[in-house]
Amino acid sequence: MGDTYQTINCPACGHKMKKIFLADSGVNIDICAEGCGGIFLDNREFKLIDEQHEELDEIIQAMENNDFSVKVDENAVRICPACGAKMVKNATSDKGDIIIDDCYTCGGKFLDHGELTRIRAEYATEQERADAAVRALLYSPEGAELNMLNNAGERVQRKMDGRNNSALFKLFTKMFGI
Repeated sequence: MGDTYQTINCPACGHKMKKIFLADSGVNIDICAEGCGGIFLDNREFKLIDEQHEELDEIIQAMENNDFSVKVDENAVRICPACGAKMVKNATSDKGDIIIDDCYTCGGKFLDHGELTRIRAEYATEQERADAAVRALLYSPEGAELNMLNNAGERVQRKMDGRNNSALFKLFTKMFGI
């Protein structure tokens, strides 16, 4: 789903969200400037602002001088303001410290006040974040199991490769089209 051009309500506090145009990337970001300080990002917008080197001047300016006194339950179920689907809570990295709301229907993301700053502080680049996720998977029990299954598959393949010259194997492959 593309950029939402209509005014939307904040999924955390219900206030009208303000559209902030990011000149560098050419997209509108929805900010709850008069409520809780949350940010709604349409599909693929998150990738434009999640790294430390990416420009946030317009967002910082829109949030200046606001106290964001509206308190919200960060654990509450949120409804996507773009498509109306139930959003799902997900960690933003292998560390699991920051939980945001993701919409699996349209790809939107909602960040509570302060989460964008924390996300950008975790890793300098998306590549660092991805590398850390891969390392975490490889050294987890699940990663060890995947590695074991991969090794077992390779052993079976080596055995099959050694039998490729037998007449029985050739007949079998011809019969079953393998």
